[in-house]
Amino acid sequence: MKVELLQQPDSAIACVTLDAGEEVIAEAGSMIAMDATVSANTTLRQGRSGGIFGSVGRVLGGEYLFLSVFRSGKTGDEVWLAPKLVGDLLVYDMQGQDLIVQSGSYLACSSSVNIDLGFQGLRSLFSGESIFWLTISGYGKALITSFGGIYEIDVDGEYIVDTGHIVAFERSLSFSINKAGSSWLGAFLGGEGLVCHFRGQGKVYCQTHSPRAFGSFIGSRLPAR
Repeated sequence: MKVELLQQPDSAIACVTLDAGEEVIAEAGSMIAMDATVSANTTLRQGRSGGIFGSVGRVLGGEYLFLSVFRSGKTGDEVWLAPKLVGDLLVYDMQGQDLIVQSGSYLACSSSVNIDLGFQGLRSLFSGESIFWLTISGYGKALITSFGGIYEIDVDGEYIVDTGHIVAFERSLSFSINKAGSSWLGAFLGGEGLVCHFRGQGKVYCQTHSPRAFGSFIGSRLPAR
């Protein structure tokens, strides 16, 4: 599977080129075009926690119940994919490690990559973000999307990121969720809310904009119904 990213960073789309019989597993509704020799199906089963329960978990995690499976009919077939939000895309090469992905940031992956629901603790309830994140593992390519641009941080020690700006991070990092300021009142009045405090060695992928903050900004300016 070869992936070419275009229109980066603000309106990124992905052109996925497949070998004969190769499959790409994508978020439902993400396909914008494909060759006529590509077959498209939906699946309830993907990853170690597949089947009905795995699919129910994906619904709770903010993902669609169904994943789309695109299978190439001949070498060179193309599938064009795009995320829902305006933003960037990242191709992450899975080499047996685990990648924790913020719910909603998964776009697609090779069929050899596993997708599992990861529960990150009740403290995430207070962050304003989904408490369910995805654990991606296995071998192959994973396509991760963001709201705005994606930037990569190599953590060696400690690093702090606002919860609304996390796209993904490597499983080698541990984290805790804390208030941004010295007091809870000051943290929320200052608009910073909660942050993730990462520790260890590994990569964190962040997005330049927060969907939650953007939604609040737009929502406050819509006319009352």
